[in-house]
Amino acid sequence: VAPGFIDVHAHIEGGIMERPTAENYILDGVTTVITGNCGSSADDLKQFFKEIDSIKTSINVASLVGHNTVRRLVMGLEDRKASAEEQSKMEALVVQAMKDGAVGLSTGLIYLPGMYGNTEEVVGLAKAAASQNGIYASHIRNEENKVVDAINEAIHIGKEASIPVQISHFKVSARANWGRSTETLKLIENARKLGYDVTIDQYPYTASSTNLGIRLPDWALSGGQEELVKRINDPQQHKKIIEGMLEQLHSYKYKDYSFAVVANHSADPSYNGKSITEINKLKGRKANIYQEAETILDIMKAGGAQMVYHGMNETDVQTFIKYPYNMIGADAGVPIPFKSLPHPRAYGTNARVLARYVREQKLITLEEAVRRMTSLAAQKFQLRDRGMLKESMAADIVVFDENTVTDKATFEKPHQYSVGFRYVVVNGELVVEEEKHLGVKSGKALMGIGKE
Repeated sequence: VAPGFIDVHAHIEGGIMERPTAENYILDGVTTVITGNCGSSADDLKQFFKEIDSIKTSINVASLVGHNTVRRLVMGLEDRKASAEEQSKMEALVVQAMKDGAVGLSTGLIYLPGMYGNTEEVVGLAKAAASQNGIYASHIRNEENKVVDAINEAIHIGKEASIPVQISHFKVSARANWGRSTETLKLIENARKLGYDVTIDQYPYTASSTNLGIRLPDWALSGGQEELVKRINDPQQHKKIIEGMLEQLHSYKYKDYSFAVVANHSADPSYNGKSITEINKLKGRKANIYQEAETILDIMKAGGAQMVYHGMNETDVQTFIKYPYNMIGADAGVPIPFKSLPHPRAYGTNARVLARYVREQKLITLEEAVRRMTSLAAQKFQLRDRGMLKESMAADIVVFDENTVTDKATFEKPHQYSVGFRYVVVNGELVVEEEKHLGVKSGKALMGIGKE
């Protein structure tokens, strides 16, 4: 018997409105999610929280306010520095979001348009969040070759803004960086020794999932889809984009794009589950990286795609799992069953930790895993009535069999619920009984401590 699990890294906007029962989370032991991550939150958090409470959800929902969202609302998608007036407007939006109930500020510094914001801009927004007792959660600027610089930037922002830091889905990605987990963890540990509140979260897989656009140079994405298509159609810019893509590929030590698998391409769902290398072959093109890069640009012109990238090393994943100031976050939304091929983390993250890394590999104890999923997460995101089983705390409870709990979702067949979570209680109401979702929707919007 444990407190309900708190998933600290979610992207449920939209999906939760379509599927408020959120079976993928509930049947994995999760009773609360923190959404609004990677710089992307609802435009109007006050309205978002109202909608959560009006539709009724099976899980509790807290949210960060996103830097990308705020920048888009004030500046659009342009690649330029914020003016003093724009900076002030963005900071005011962050303060208002905190007063509306956000738990902190998030950044996604590889995504449009946050990628165009400099460190100084983010420090200003982090100070705005700190003024309302929020935290700073960051998808850092680089998780590959420049990962050390990116971690140091996040720590610097925390120092400058006097705000607790959470580094999202901590990883070292791309073959060129395998084995650097010890080096990157030392940066976190050194910051903590100096008295800074820096923690991390992780999903327990060697593959990540994000959009296809990250394979292109940042400058090519400025202005959004319409401007991107214009650049792809311009022969000179097209050539420059391809050169930038292949330079990235070589620097990561990949021979081709076989590590990149389409999870969802709306324009042609037949691509789902196939790698860029396989799609290139289906198009009848020659098997070389130039033609594969062209295939990527074809997909981008057709609206892009959600991808699964097989870019990490199991040894690094295990190193992070053992780190005590590491929480668990699926980095997922609420998928529609059997639609597309999402990353299996959307269904099996917590069960996988308990089965693979606790029961089978014994890398951490059961009690330690539960602490990371509950009280550590509640303390970091300041959910003061969650994360522990004691009098006066909210009755979010999971009952699971530690000997049988298992994740079933795979990359080939991701739409499979975890097993072993026998009972789940949310806010005192039974939502799962004998591993069956009862359809009960007793979750609610959870407010940050800056809420007015």
